[in-house]
Amino acid sequence: MTCPTTRIHPAVLAQAAATSAVLHEGRFVLGVGSGEALNEQILGDDWPEADVRLEMLEEAVAVMRELWQGGVVSHRGPHFTVRNARLYTLPDTPPPVYVSAFGPKAVDLAGRIGDGYVCTMPDADLVKGFRESGGGDKPAQGGFKAAFAGTADEGADIAFEKWPNAAVPGELSQILPTPKHFEQASQLATKEKVAEAFVCGNDPEAHLEMIDRYAQAGFDEVYVANTGPHYEGLFDLYASAVLPKLRR
Repeated sequence: MTCPTTRIHPAVLAQAAATSAVLHEGRFVLGVGSGEALNEQILGDDWPEADVRLEMLEEAVAVMRELWQGGVVSHRGPHFTVRNARLYTLPDTPPPVYVSAFGPKAVDLAGRIGDGYVCTMPDADLVKGFRESGGGDKPAQGGFKAAFAGTADEGADIAFEKWPNAAVPGELSQILPTPKHFEQASQLATKEKVAEAFVCGNDPEAHLEMIDRYAQAGFDEVYVANTGPHYEGLFDLYASAVLPKLRR
């Protein structure tokens, strides 16, 4: 998952994605989004407003797909220029492009240009918007964070220590430009609020309940990322108590 617009030119990412697709023998999927200022403004370029970032994302995906078709490509658009570019290592099939989106305009774009959809909220309206704007039956991927520990309270402590920015509201995560700003904004977060964004502790039923929320919202795939040092415990929990129940 990356932003193909400001910090890295889409022609460069097109080459990286094509090579990755070849190396992974068709198992590679490129995830894209409109980006966050924290990562993208480091070269001193302007950080555009959301509507412009979505325009840039749409053009960037079009540029990458044109390069994946082979041949020499020249492009001059409102945001990007490509001159006599050619990718010499191409996969048999162009990499699928999954679009990350959280707001209605971004979801509409994901439905129109994406080969799949990525989201970190079990929101049925977002999935519906993706499908109705052109996503149809394309894959919808959801993801949530876990903080495995001996108890839910210990897990919440880990989540609050490692990822307090999970409670930063609204568009702040997209527009705050430095880690210092995130640190300042995270001072407004509470342990209880951060824990709402995680599944904390070692209760398999809590994980099953969260997975079911994504399933009920219409997601086809769900990914779980552990926060903190106890990732082996999470793997063991899923092997012994979560995945067997899901298979049944």
